[in-house]
Amino acid sequence: MKRRTIDLVASAGGLLLAAILLVGGLVLTSNANFAKNYVHDQMVQQQITFTALENLSEEEKAEACLVEYAGQLMTTGKQAECYANHYIGLHLKNMGAGTPYEGLSYSAIGGAQTELKAQITAATEAGDTAKVTELNATLTKLNGQRDTVFKGEMLRGVLLTSYGFSELGAKAGQGATVAYIGAGLFFLLSILGFWHAARTPRDKAFAAVESGREKVTA
Repeated sequence: MKRRTIDLVASAGGLLLAAILLVGGLVLTSNANFAKNYVHDQMVQQQITFTALENLSEEEKAEACLVEYAGQLMTTGKQAECYANHYIGLHLKNMGAGTPYEGLSYSAIGGAQTELKAQITAATEAGDTAKVTELNATLTKLNGQRDTVFKGEMLRGVLLTSYGFSELGAKAGQGATVAYIGAGLFFLLSILGFWHAARTPRDKAFAAVESGREKVTA
């Protein structure tokens, strides 16, 4: 096969790969922009603003991201992750402080409510009015705690979903960058290949075997 033919075929293949990578990069860029804009628009609609620095408790100030975003309107996935894990998560962990129900999840509180109701039934059957009153007061507080935990966990889940979506968009943006670099490299190599083909004689063979006669001397 002629050397010039190999150069032309390889260069054409390089251009094809460059075009494929370019298209892939454009698709990934479109997905990354969609994720970024979608998360931004959804976060703005929630109208969640981080607590101002001067209003943060000492425990909240120990969370670096709450200090970093203090007073800002939530608009990004990173901010949503911070608010979900380090603000809502912190307050959920402290719910019911000083009681046996501190930091319980919505599901766990449900189990505690069932136990309390069973105790109330037993105390009622035993005629222990004081115990029934005490247990009912505890149950009322626990009902309120569970309602608050439910709302907090729901908001936390929504925010973390938005954060995950934004991270997928960020990964798509990184993939687009790699695709563009690859496309540029293949395009450059293809141009060099065409340039080399133009300078190569048409009749030059690729890896031609040179033959010659051996001179035999007597």
